[in-house]
Amino acid sequence: MKLKTLTTSALLLAMASGSVLAKVSEKQAAKLGGELTLIGAQQAGNKSGSIPAFKGGLTADKNADPLKNIYAHEAPLFTITAKNIKKYKANLSDGQIALFKKFPDTYKMPVYPTHRTASFPQHVYAKAKKNVTQAELVGGGNGMNNFDETVPFAIPKSGLEVIWNHVSRYRGGSIERNSAQIPVQRNGGYTAVKVRSQLTAPQYLKGGMSAKKDDNVLFYFTSAIKSPARLTGNVLLVHETIDQVNQPRMAWVYNAGQRRVRRAPQVAYDAPGQASEGLRTSDQVDMYNGAPNKYTWKLLGKKEVYIPYNSYKLADPELKYKDIVQPGHINQDYTRYELHRVWKVEATLKDGQRHVYGKRVFYIDEDTWQIAISDNYDNRGQLWRASEGHALQFVNANTPWYVSTTNYDLFSGRYMVDLNNEETDPFKFGMQVKRKNFTASALRRSGKR
Repeated sequence: MKLKTLTTSALLLAMASGSVLAKVSEKQAAKLGGELTLIGAQQAGNKSGSIPAFKGGLTADKNADPLKNIYAHEAPLFTITAKNIKKYKANLSDGQIALFKKFPDTYKMPVYPTHRTASFPQHVYAKAKKNVTQAELVGGGNGMNNFDETVPFAIPKSGLEVIWNHVSRYRGGSIERNSAQIPVQRNGGYTAVKVRSQLTAPQYLKGGMSAKKDDNVLFYFTSAIKSPARLTGNVLLVHETIDQVNQPRMAWVYNAGQRRVRRAPQVAYDAPGQASEGLRTSDQVDMYNGAPNKYTWKLLGKKEVYIPYNSYKLADPELKYKDIVQPGHINQDYTRYELHRVWKVEATLKDGQRHVYGKRVFYIDEDTWQIAISDNYDNRGQLWRASEGHALQFVNANTPWYVSTTNYDLFSGRYMVDLNNEETDPFKFGMQVKRKNFTASALRRSGKR
């Protein structure tokens, strides 16, 4: 499929410039719930029928098992391999194509029927509708005004607005996650780093928001390492600010060996991610996070792409990590790809700025505002790392989110994968957390071995 333009040539020129545009009019906003879904995706399917019309997503059920494979009865429509890739190249990212080239004998993509399963609570839809006529970028796009919690730009006019939708998207409000970060060596060897993390937006803190304390805070985050022994007790604390240029992200680390809490201003941009062995930068956690000021953002329109979706097989609690982790890439037998419409956004490093990635290309799912694919280029213009976010709809929390992310180093043959299969209580939504849990003193207490 050819890349589709969105509207008029004037709009495309504005998109290409990445400039801050005027707010959406009431007339445009009226498209939400009609031509567009309540979250801003195209309501209709595509002409071929390979992408169906949106029918409201999966029904929320707080008592349901979100990891139960509701599509276990389905077989792949076809499987993309190095032998037949030419037939499907138009609907793949450069990073996906590069993986077929690097691993021609083992890499494949099983493609299944498309299901538009995304759904959100009513208050999220209400805030998206309110934000669409009020929210605006400020400070050159580094911050936002008149923004309420999530989906500030349901009808985006620039690449920056699309990225802000991803960064601020709804993830259940408050969640505790138990997972394994697994840096995988070229020969398939690995040591899983077990982590307990907590992410809570200020609106969901016990006792509610504090206008003064939560001003400019998008969410609070902690990440505590449970194993291996050499890392046990190390904890990261982050107060994620909205405008990180005027008020940089506030971060602290507790080192269990030194028994000290220290400020960590380096936890940003291209600094190595926690316990990643250099395979993931800090701003690649959650596919992309943090301040956008180092890049010029260009919206390239929409495209139909095979992206990871409804990844129940990969999240199966019966699987062991050894079943999934293998040399070069994860076991693709457990993946599921579907054809979806995505926003394509290109980020190019500004003159005078430094980052290990000179260019990044993001593919953002229209139904969830989650980045599904990210292709990352070095400063010579060579494709370096290819990332994918394997997601599903958590019906118990009425929210989509990742069950796994992968980041493949195309130069070294190493990669990083996040998994949850062997963990107890991998996803706990609706956690009641107090603001004092996200303080330096709490950090010290939580890090005791």
